[in-house]
Amino acid sequence: MSAMGRRQAAFFDLDKTILAKSSALAFNRKFQAGGLISRRVMLRGAYAQFMYVVGGADHDQMEKLRAFMSELVKGWQVSTVNEIVAETLHNIVDPMVYDEAVSLIEEHHAAGRDVIIVSTSGVEMVGPIGAMLGADDVVATRLEVVDGAYTGQIEYYAYAETKAAAIRELAEQRGYDLAQCYAYSDSITDAPMLSAVGHGYAVNPDKDLRKLAVKNGWPVLVFTKPVALQRRMNLPPAKPTLAALAVGGAVAVGSAIVLSHRRNRTV
Repeated sequence: MSAMGRRQAAFFDLDKTILAKSSALAFNRKFQAGGLISRRVMLRGAYAQFMYVVGGADHDQMEKLRAFMSELVKGWQVSTVNEIVAETLHNIVDPMVYDEAVSLIEEHHAAGRDVIIVSTSGVEMVGPIGAMLGADDVVATRLEVVDGAYTGQIEYYAYAETKAAAIRELAEQRGYDLAQCYAYSDSITDAPMLSAVGHGYAVNPDKDLRKLAVKNGWPVLVFTKPVALQRRMNLPPAKPTLAALAVGGAVAVGSAIVLSHRRNRTV
């Protein structure tokens, strides 16, 4: 099949790219109300969220956040987490979605591209969020479960190079032409994912990713308009803004699990 006839996809990071906050930490208050965490732990999570938003997330910060979250969920019942996420999804996540990201998702679908969310957050949260956003698939972190409860161990960590590896495996399985595919992220830790496709975009980038974007010629987008999805259909879509650069301008993929929300449409 020629390059012109091969399939294409757009890969989106979730936190600070589609959502204005960390999807995992956004549920802390509801987890406290459900008896899963204490107020002290919730406040610690809020502090981690603050540091994540203000300072960006480098490798060390992400490792600390990973260790915190995996220890936090040890012993939780999966069914309880799923119930809380389902009951509070729209109240918690709905107001955090960037309108500009929704516009891009719509544009990629209109162009016949699959939209795939690739997130470090847990699949229990990313899966429902992906469905809410109309994504075709998600790749997300998966925690070990024994007898219906989390053990605190991580089976698959969707982070940095593992995200890029998942994208390459999906491309091989589905026939995506990566040179014609798109990827969007805010963090330098996702540089491998942006480099894996022909069209990488830095969205509200941290300092290091902004520098790399300038070096690699990746466009920088500024998303500034969180909007409730339930109201989104009644609002004119906000277009992403190109930032002014300093120089002036459920399928198995390796050990990952891809949750599919695929619809019947012509590609």
